[in-house]
Amino acid sequence: MSENASRTALIGAGVMGEAILSGLVRSGRPAADLLVGEKRAERAAELEERYGVEVVSNRDAAEWADTVALVIKPQDMVAVLDEIAPALRPGQLLVSLAAGITTELIESHVPAGVAVVRVMPNTPALLGQGMAAISPGSDCDEAQLAEVEAMMSAVGEVVRVPEKQQDAVTAISGSGPAYVFLVAEAMIEAGVQLGLPRPTARELAVQTLLGSTSMLKESGEHPTVLREQVTSPGGTTAAALRELEVQGLRAAFHAALEAARDRSRELAGG
Repeated sequence: MSENASRTALIGAGVMGEAILSGLVRSGRPAADLLVGEKRAERAAELEERYGVEVVSNRDAAEWADTVALVIKPQDMVAVLDEIAPALRPGQLLVSLAAGITTELIESHVPAGVAVVRVMPNTPALLGQGMAAISPGSDCDEAQLAEVEAMMSAVGEVVRVPEKQQDAVTAISGSGPAYVFLVAEAMIEAGVQLGLPRPTARELAVQTLLGSTSMLKESGEHPTVLREQVTSPGGTTAAALRELEVQGLRAAFHAALEAARDRSRELAGG
């Protein structure tokens, strides 16, 4: 293992854990400065072969690293914290990617002086196109927050937000890919019902979504401006948008995001 002062351990080798590991390796982090905590022998062997990293127990990973990223399910957080707490030390950086888990809860289970950062990522991180929001805990300094920023930049974009906004972030970007996939699904099904072959409907819907989101990001225009540019008075788009408004699309999105926010709060309370 390297003696580099920036050694990172990932505890949790699921889809998101591997996405971050892959991003760090692609960004030039030496495998010797990365460690993975994983109990499943088959999964450990797979990661060792694919990335050249060492896979050890959660506690050994926590003891070795300067930065420990917890890429685990919210319901597993307390058990994992209790497992690794004896190996943690003041000045160490602990990063949580578990939805709804507050920095206050984490800090209550680890030694004083351990810096905690809360992160809300999303699944496009698998393609290096993720969106992550990060929030510092009470003992986190600027250098440590920048370290987390650099880690998450390996798999996409990063913004800093006050922790009180993390539940809203979860509702918009954390759960957001599912909303986009649902829209794509609905467009494809509608296309089939209108007489298109399914492969054609899929290609039309997916490329339209991809092109539209790229246009939204790169143009810098407000979505309203872009929408109006597509909408001719009395035309086909106007007819479709009128029906979406009648069906309550905006109200449905407001209600859906509020439900996601509320569930994030429930997870924190649990």
